[in-house]
Amino acid sequence: MKKKEWICRELLERSMKGERITQLSIAKVLGVSLSTVNNAINPLERIGAVEIGGMGLRVLDRGKALAFWGSIRNLERDIIYRTRVEAPVSEIERLMPPEAIYTGYSAYKFRFKDVPADYGEVYVYVGSDDELRDRFPEKEGPPNLMALKSDARLAELSADRIAPSSQVYVDLWNMKEWYAKDFVKSLERRFGW
Repeated sequence: MKKKEWICRELLERSMKGERITQLSIAKVLGVSLSTVNNAINPLERIGAVEIGGMGLRVLDRGKALAFWGSIRNLERDIIYRTRVEAPVSEIERLMPPEAIYTGYSAYKFRFKDVPADYGEVYVYVGSDDELRDRFPEKEGPPNLMALKSDARLAELSADRIAPSSQVYVDLWNMKEWYAKDFVKSLERRFGW
């Protein structure tokens, strides 16, 4: 993911927790420059998703902020490994290494103990694809296991090996399977976005 996306995620996750947000605090936690944060926040202010004030940042329209992030997200670029696994998705999910962080369909299922549609792909974030390659060797056919490159902050923001809500949303928004739309709409209803 690009730094601009890290900043969007940090801003959205902190706002959902009701935390006080400043550009400086985002820069410090992400290890980026203040100008990088400012450049990422300015388009959000221009579209009315964020207000920049003397006391910090305030998310005015979470839906607009998510739509902006979704429009700049390139999920395909972040895939570091993909393969075909001849097993049901529940079995693929069960066999994931302990450091894997679920996103997309699996994240939705584990968080809400329900799914709006059947799905056939598992998306996870991992620091390295070595263990995945050992567990799930490369195989011909349409891939149904996709591993995305994780970042250090994602692990900190994740709970129970599930990516944070804003990350799951934009990942689903960028998935090309026809049922991704059902998951996005259901997530919007659940969170009032």
